[in-house]
Amino acid sequence: MSLQKLTGILSICRKAGKMEIGFAPMKEALDAGRVRGVIVTEDASPKTYKEVCYFCEKKQVPVQRLPMTMEMLGGAIGRKAAVAAILDEGFFGRIEALCAGNAPAAQLSE
Repeated sequence: MSLQKLTGILSICRKAGKMEIGFAPMKEALDAGRVRGVIVTEDASPKTYKEVCYFCEKKQVPVQRLPMTMEMLGGAIGRKAAVAAILDEGFFGRIEALCAGNAPAAQLSE
């Protein structure tokens, strides 16, 4: 996987307005039924990850763990965060495909 491709997709998704950044905005978008998938960074706290999974499971929304840290995600989307909701099926599908079977960011080479 190319970390550069994943960073690019996340950046485009943000610029297209198809992303809600942060836990509270993610939860609001979930309640409104607008979320197609949720991404969580590899360095998010276990409590945060557990809560995201709980709320997403209730709404039957998939969760994707990113091979990126909060800093790396922040560099891609312009704001440091551990959680973001993806509001477009196409963007989320591409993110899932890029993340499938990858090592943590510390082990990735570009």
